[in-house]
Order: sequence, then structure tokens, then C-alpha cells
Amino acid sequence: MIISDKDRIRCAEDMERQVLELGFLPFFRCGIPGFSIEERTASEYWFSGEEGPWEWKGPVLREGHCAYGKLFNRKAGYVSLKWLPDLMNYRRSRHYAKDEDTAALDDVVLQTIYTESGVTVRELRRLLGFAKGRKCRMAIDLVDQIPDQGKISLEPILTRLMMRLQVVIADFEYNTDRHGNSYGWGVARYTTPENLYGHLGVSCTPEESYWKIYRHFQRIVPEASEKRILELIG
Repeated sequence: MIISDKDRIRCAEDMERQVLELGFLPFFRCGIPGFSIEERTASEYWFSGEEGPWEWKGPVLREGHCAYGKLFNRKAGYVSLKWLPDLMNYRRSRHYAKDEDTAALDDVVLQTIYTESGVTVRELRRLLGFAKGRKCRMAIDLVDQIPDQGKISLEPILTRLMMRLQVVIADFEYNTDRHGNSYGWGVARYTTPENLYGHLGVSCTPEESYWKIYRHFQRIVPEASEKRILELIG
């Protein structure tokens, strides 16, 4: 995929526009040349000290036209709301947990996020009883049934839930200095697609959604191998 200068991303509006035009756009390189925000961003905005794609993620999400999370081969990226229902339809027919215990733990975390509408990892750990503070009784009761809960890492659980499109990132929150300027890395707030976008059902089978997405990838990245397309579809 050849990227012309006019297609270079130089602001949040450019980034959102390209997501909406393509329908799917990984944040990082994915093995298909030119098919990522990393490669499409003008060099002066990628880790150059200027405001760039990392800072634009929140503003793009707040526009409400696309979803974001670890959606492509367990790595971050965007999908437009036009294609989100079909991707949800297909992904939710798949299983990413390796066994029943893992699936049960994933469901505990999902139900906690659903009950709270949206949480950060720090809030989620507290609600699950991994830290001091207000705890979710339902979550604690369920987690107590699983051995070695003190060793549980939330990162792979959240990744599986995002891959299955049961959870997405709603926004990024930043610390602010006394002048009201934000600083540091943004903290993700997780929620469900239904909470953020409402009902997104489709009138087709997961298999039909899969083939719609597959054919779309063939159109937008015709040079991509079947292996790469299958990795992105998940």
C-alpha cells in the first residue's frame, strides 16, 4: 500500500477520517506495508515531542464514530461503527479462552465491567478484591472460587475480552498539572460496546459477517496475503 503525502496523518481528524474510509486500521505495523497508523503518520508527529497519535486516541473516540482496543491479533487498532456490528457478530462466535476456568474468569471480569459501566484497571482490581477499597460482592464471590486469584493478571483477560469484542476502550484519562495541562500516559477506561454505542445487532450469521469482512479486506489491502488477512479478522 503506497501512502501519498496527502494521506499522511497529521491530526486527530486525519486519523479518524482514515479509519472511517478504510473501516479497519491497526495502530501498529501488522505485516501489511502501509496498513497502520504508525506507518501512515507523518514522521514529525510520531514520537517527536509533538502531540501525535497517542494523544489523538481519546479525541477520536469521543467523536463516537469508531471503536478502539486490542482488536487485531491482540494488538491495538480501530474499527468504524459501520463495520463494528459484523466484527462483533463474528468475534463473539469464537472462543479465545484456553479452558473453562479461563472462560469463567473472563466472564467475572466482563460482568464487573458491565455492572460498573466503565472502569480503569486500577478500579477493576479493587472491585475484584485484589486491592483495598470498595469491592463488588458478586465479583469477589466468583473470584474466590478460582484458585491462586492473587496471581491473576488482568491484562490477558482484558485482551481476550477485547478480541471477542465484549469490551472496548471508551476513553483515555490523563493526570493534569496545576495549570490544567495533561501529562503522562493516558489510562484506559474499559466498557462494553453496548454501553458505549447501544445495540449493534446484525441480521446475518457469524459466517456471513466473516465473509463480508474478508471480502472487504481483499478490496482495501489487495496486496495482503491470506495469512495476514486471517490474522486481522481474528
